[in-house]
Amino acid sequence: MRLYRDCLSDFRTWEEKDHAKQWLVFPQNVGDHVSIDEVEVSGGELYTILTNKDRHGKQGCLIAVVQGTRVEEVGIALRKIPLPLRETVKTITHDLDDSMVQIAMECFPNAIRIDDRFHVQKLVSDALQEIRIALRKEAIKEHNAKVREARERDSRYRAPRYENGDTLKELLARGRYVLYKPSGKWTDSQRTRAMILFREFPDLQEAYEISMQFRGVYEHGKTKAGGREKLLDWYERIETSLAMFPTFETPLQTIQLHEETILNYFDGRRTNASAESFNAKVKNFRTLQRGVRDVKFFLYRLSKLYG
Repeated sequence: MRLYRDCLSDFRTWEEKDHAKQWLVFPQNVGDHVSIDEVEVSGGELYTILTNKDRHGKQGCLIAVVQGTRVEEVGIALRKIPLPLRETVKTITHDLDDSMVQIAMECFPNAIRIDDRFHVQKLVSDALQEIRIALRKEAIKEHNAKVREARERDSRYRAPRYENGDTLKELLARGRYVLYKPSGKWTDSQRTRAMILFREFPDLQEAYEISMQFRGVYEHGKTKAGGREKLLDWYERIETSLAMFPTFETPLQTIQLHEETILNYFDGRRTNASAESFNAKVKNFRTLQRGVRDVKFFLYRLSKLYG
């Protein structure tokens, strides 16, 4: 590696070397549809990465890589791309992070902003999982109390098992995977586990149905108007259930505040998957190098592969 860096490559004479650790910009790679996200490069150090969706993660997909996520610093770097070129960007996808949203608004004024579908769905899924986790904590507390009682009697406590072999706390732990998936994608064992889980906790079944109804907004909405209609139906259902499921209040408020940029998904059904895929490439490349000792050289190699 040292031989390649010092002798075989042009790293020593690389024009971008002086500022590479702070920013790299490739204006020639700007396209109609872009994604913005953050990724860890080394030691927890975050970089903001802008990619061209139409290059499908291949050479020429990297538009910019900028140290940090601060709006001011990232904005300064991205403005090195000429404004007329930035104004040609038609759509930009991002997660719900405020920094990414503001950067997109300020640097790409004509682009339609789209909140990533999977980050929005995760808000609702996490609210459902909070309910399961709370139930599991109670199950563990009850189990521990019975174990202590048994020890005081010089006996051993054996937790009862359901027909699939799970104890209550095992059922709630393994039910995590059941609650993430629509019922049509359950395996036979997951279907059995779901039947027991919902039999023991009917409220959890209702919360699961609320989560799946939101997923259905994306899966069954064909147009922006259709998506809005299904989203309003979901609002109506969840607002009547907040007293029972307060964990859904934060996702509800967030989705209402981001409604327009969420619904922009239906005009082209674009997500931030390309950015997530590129981030995975960066992480895999970092793993192959057994970590990043020289950030500038790492970014040099990244630019040669994707810039």
